[in-house]
Amino acid sequence: MLKKDLVCILCPNGCQLDILIEESPTFKVLEVDGCTCDKGKEWAEQEIINPVRTIASSIGVTNGDFPLVSVRTDSPVPLGKIFDVMTAIKNKKVTAPVNIGDKLIEHPAGLECNIIATRNIHIESFE
Repeated sequence: MLKKDLVCILCPNGCQLDILIEESPTFKVLEVDGCTCDKGKEWAEQEIINPVRTIASSIGVTNGDFPLVSVRTDSPVPLGKIFDVMTAIKNKKVTAPVNIGDKLIEHPAGLECNIIATRNIHIESFE
């Protein structure tokens, strides 16, 4: 058995969690202590068994009133796939106009998420 200490990030409480884990044959959370809300236990199990993150970044824009558009994943990405998703983002360039919510990359690294725009970019005007 393994003991792991984490600080929950789901709410402002920042609970100190004590997690008891069985390692064999796969990780299994046996006990989570220290949660002051119901969400903490679920988050701790997710973080131990299959940690995920939401990615925020930017993509270059051609002919836009800004050279970059801010983007994010529309769902969490497994921790082990973050570099693959970031490579897809790095290699992408879009042309203005771009609207908030536009899917700029569908299923990066073969995942079920998409990379969506979080800012409007208009076509550059020369006035």
